[in-house]
Amino acid sequence: MTTASLRILDSDGTVTECPELPLAPGEVDLTALYRDLVLTRRLDTEAIALQRQGELGLWPSLRGQEAAQVGAAHALAAQDMVFPTYREHGVALCRGIDPSALFGIFRGTTLGGWDSRAARFHLYTLVIGAQTLHAVGYAMGVARDGAVGNGDPGRDTAVLAFLGDGALSEGETNEAFVWAAVQQLPVVFFCQNNQWAISAPYATQSRVPAAQRAAGFGFPGVRVDGNDVLACYAATRDALHRARSGGGPTLIEAVTYRVNAHTTADDDGRYRGEEETRRWAALDPIARLRAHLRPSDEIEREADAFAERLRAACRALPEPDPDSPFLHTYAEPDAELRRQLGDYRGGAA
Repeated sequence: MTTASLRILDSDGTVTECPELPLAPGEVDLTALYRDLVLTRRLDTEAIALQRQGELGLWPSLRGQEAAQVGAAHALAAQDMVFPTYREHGVALCRGIDPSALFGIFRGTTLGGWDSRAARFHLYTLVIGAQTLHAVGYAMGVARDGAVGNGDPGRDTAVLAFLGDGALSEGETNEAFVWAAVQQLPVVFFCQNNQWAISAPYATQSRVPAAQRAAGFGFPGVRVDGNDVLACYAATRDALHRARSGGGPTLIEAVTYRVNAHTTADDDGRYRGEEETRRWAALDPIARLRAHLRPSDEIEREADAFAERLRAACRALPEPDPDSPFLHTYAEPDAELRRQLGDYRGGAA
């Protein structure tokens, strides 16, 4: 495989033909993509400000990775299932998750208990690499339910698992790759290679591009420019279609950069230089699509109103409901869980 990153939208906003990722004119709504990119960044920016003001305990920023997340999210079908890490705020937004639910995790008012069935978006996963096994387990269920390879676009289902480059060093991830490959499971592994696993650069984890690892497990790998929202969309679209059709797993490596620190508790100045960050910031994914699209100011005004709602929603988050840990443990509570809830309440459930 080539080690070059596939690209459709150049850094100056020019669209070029990419034979490996054919994209028909009008196939994707560029204005919708741009809107979600802008709102995702505004969500991230406001969350950092709220953390600095003491309203959130912590926040893992995604700045610089918006194109990878929004592009991948726009390729999903309604029935597809997403397994995120703890930084997929843009994917959550695209899947209809209320941002206040994300804030609740980092404010300490929720365990992240949104209804993942309705949104088709699993709960955030803090244990590095664990979500890859969760995704494979779900994909096994999809395959055993016969919801793959039928040719029915409304039924055939794929699973999209997000991971960072640091997760490639975890045993769970490699186990997930093995299971997905040998059972030909409908799962796409989307690696946002943002160059840093906290303070460890990618070069200390691997001598080859992340996408190249897929060949060792027996499934395709593709490397794309992670700051190109169109390439991320097209690569994910193709991989999800292959998965739904019974073609098995794919590993996508979106080469991007984490512009901000790992979290608001991290000092990235201790392990990387300002010149590197400035160089990547000049490849900003939103500026790239803006240069191509030349949008009106309407989306920026929408983002301002969105920010006001975010601030108000965060400060209005209620104290956690004592029953909340029981609500989304299973799709439907069984007798044992109801008994435990009843014991917790001190009476019959």
